[in-house]
Amino acid sequence: MNANPFTRRTFLGQTSLGLGSAALSSLASGTTGSGLPHFAAKAKRVIFLCMAGGPSHLETFDYKPKLDELDGKPMPASFTEGQPIAQLQGKELKVQGHLTKFSRYGKSGQLISDYLPHTAKIADDIAIVKSMVTEQINHDPAHTFMNTGTVISGRPSMGSWITYGLGSETEELPGFVVLTSVGGRNPQPIASRQWSAGFLPSRYQGVEFNSSGDPVHYVSNPKGVSPAQQSALVDAIRRLDGKRNAQVANPEIDTRIAAYEMAFRMQTSVPELMDISGEPQHVLDAYGATPGDGSYASNCLLARRLAERGTRFIQLYHRGWDHHGDLAKYMGVCCGLTDQPTAALINDLKERGMLEDTLVVWGGEFGRTPMFQGKGGPGRDHHIKGFSMWMAGGGVKGGISYGETDELGYHAVQDVVHVSDLHATMLHLLGIDSARFSYPFQGLDMRLTGVEPAKVVKGLLA
Repeated sequence: MNANPFTRRTFLGQTSLGLGSAALSSLASGTTGSGLPHFAAKAKRVIFLCMAGGPSHLETFDYKPKLDELDGKPMPASFTEGQPIAQLQGKELKVQGHLTKFSRYGKSGQLISDYLPHTAKIADDIAIVKSMVTEQINHDPAHTFMNTGTVISGRPSMGSWITYGLGSETEELPGFVVLTSVGGRNPQPIASRQWSAGFLPSRYQGVEFNSSGDPVHYVSNPKGVSPAQQSALVDAIRRLDGKRNAQVANPEIDTRIAAYEMAFRMQTSVPELMDISGEPQHVLDAYGATPGDGSYASNCLLARRLAERGTRFIQLYHRGWDHHGDLAKYMGVCCGLTDQPTAALINDLKERGMLEDTLVVWGGEFGRTPMFQGKGGPGRDHHIKGFSMWMAGGGVKGGISYGETDELGYHAVQDVVHVSDLHATMLHLLGIDSARFSYPFQGLDMRLTGVEPAKVVKGLLA
């Protein structure tokens, strides 16, 4: 009467039609069955510069004369009625004028604030998107939405999606690497699930490199263990796992084997990568980097070194942009830490002939409000209805501004770009059609760009 469980396990684990074998076959192909890339790619890799905390678009790229005209006056209710806002309800909201000056730069005449003198020098290389919108008004869910295209925790990050689809160009380093730095006001924590592989095979998750101590946890040999002994251990584990996998055909065992082998190779490759002391002094000076300091400047230089060595997706987080108060002071701090190295990264990639196939994205999880609630020195609160990001290289048209917000910088009103549209555009530049790029999970074809169709922002393409 009862089904034989041994027979069922044998069928699933040992036949070529078992579920594990089917998953392994999909993993081995590195695609969703349609063949990737779908068309010729303009970009080979991505460097995503995440200004964690939400930099103010109104002190960086979005100049609004009306904002200065209404400075200190009550915020017109017509802008905020029925809107999700970060301020305490019932409190008086006053318009906060710009806390800096703007000028035009480059042949393109891009409007950029005085807080970003180095970015101003690369004005003709960047495409500033002034009409970004997102759906989450608090930091952690907003980061989750920016990174994964959904607020549901545990979904794959964009770096995992991209390395799953395209693989890595190196066997010595992970295909997806994360670097973090801190400096500014109220640095929000960044959870490691922001670079999770979610339901994708775990080999595609991001690997965080540390700024001090061992660059990667558990990669260094214990004291008294020689490289030869470690190699023999890894080989023994590989053979044992291989025997087990011959019985159960589990793709996660392949991931485990690959992780051990990668860790062994990283024992040589990572220390060499992380040691920037051998860089010419003029390069260190251009970035403002000091070897071993764990700064954003050093991380930007490491991003270039990772890109050179074949890492597919490199994500930098700089924590400290949550400027509810004392905005003028902390914009100075954050821009002082990030402006020069960001511009140096673009120039360095350009000089090495790498910018043309490296997509660089700069921005936070949301923007800041045009109004101020009155907590300490002038500041701005979380804002999701209109903010700025920029892109460069990798098939992006430099020297342009795309989209507009209204006269106070509150609503994106022209050529609106949703986070899902940003993802679709990034995938397009990498040769991937977002509508055809999916992974089966819980009976659905899951996508980075979600269920609703996302558009490629063609106005940004070179």
